Amino acid sequence: MVFNEYCTTWGCPSHENIVEILQTVREKGFTYFVIDCGWYKEDGIPWDISMGDYNISKTLFPGGLEQTVKAIKEAGLKPGIWFEIENVGKASMAYQMEEHLLHLDGKVLTTTRRRFWDMNDPWVEEYLSERVIGMLKRYGFEYMKIDYNDTIGMGCDGTESIGEGLRKNVEKTYGFLDKIKREIPGIVLENCASGGHRLEPRFMASTSMASFSDAHECEEIPIIAANLHRAILPRQSQIWAVIREQDSGKRIAYSMINTFFGRLCLSGDVTRLTESQWEVIDRGMEFYKKLVPIIKHGQSYRFGPAVDSIRHPKGWQAVVRVERDGGQACVILHTFDGSLPERISIDLPQGCPETVQDMYSDTDEAVTVEQGCLCWMPSDNRKAVAVLLGM
Repeated sequence: MVFNEYCTTWGCPSHENIVEILQTVREKGFTYFVIDCGWYKEDGIPWDISMGDYNISKTLFPGGLEQTVKAIKEAGLKPGIWFEIENVGKASMAYQMEEHLLHLDGKVLTTTRRRFWDMNDPWVEEYLSERVIGMLKRYGFEYMKIDYNDTIGMGCDGTESIGEGLRKNVEKTYGFLDKIKREIPGIVLENCASGGHRLEPRFMASTSMASFSDAHECEEIPIIAANLHRAILPRQSQIWAVIREQDSGKRIAYSMINTFFGRLCLSGDVTRLTESQWEVIDRGMEFYKKLVPIIKHGQSYRFGPAVDSIRHPKGWQAVVRVERDGGQACVILHTFDGSLPERISIDLPQGCPETVQDMYSDTDEAVTVEQGCLCWMPSDNRKAVAVLLGM
């Protein structure tokens, strides 16, 4: 389980606010604490136009990152950090290093906010090895979130076609990812690109897990997360539960159950939550731990009406994931807006266990299994229930 502070600090992490967050999450069972974007930005400059130089902000981290990383480790967590290694923002010095950036039709390839390193340039590899790999080693980071928030477009100069230029540039990115893993054995690499825009086989094979989407606070998360079971392994699909201080218990359980489709990542207003709100979160995290073997090795089955609008969902959805040996299964149920049936009935897949072992929601729910059919009477819209089945 991962804690990422992005939806807590919104691109403005600091030693002070990270220490405050750690006081809240230190004994919650997380493995990794990820410092997201903004740790390098200059005063008054947004994080998304200042990447590329990667000098640690003296304002946000007056004592450097040593103290912050030490605090993370002392809290029993493994430190992680964000980079956008292939792009440079227009406020950085790197943005002006035109001879080392990609070109198109003889001009520096430029979007509204970014330019792009020529990954085939040996100077660039040396630069990134120093600024990225060197920093990971220096501070003992065990997790790296690799973001990519723009697009080169159709290609770049450098070979017989712009498409081939694009392919060769991306090939060098794969090579740099391999270099990171060689030089820092065991490091966890998160594949992120404006959420999930790199969920393709080669990047997924090169990284440990991926950010499934940037729909961090949206009602449609369970639809996106379930759909991704068709595209990537659930054990590689990192799904965020962003908790806000105004969230009801129902909304918190909904968000937590979303993460049961893959790898749990928590963020949000964690320092301002009440004990009752944390009680719902804690129960969700304990329930999640029971699902790990099912998430890691299982088969997924989707039930429910067709989705007419992902952005404004109506009706309901259920996903049954059966462990490979058939010993356990998890049923994840969500209701959305609109009219709901009085009774939701799901014919469980053949070989699926039928004994209810545990259940998680914000309230006690009557879920029964009879003759291979799981039944639930939904009482409310935007409600989620997770059921653990066993032999």
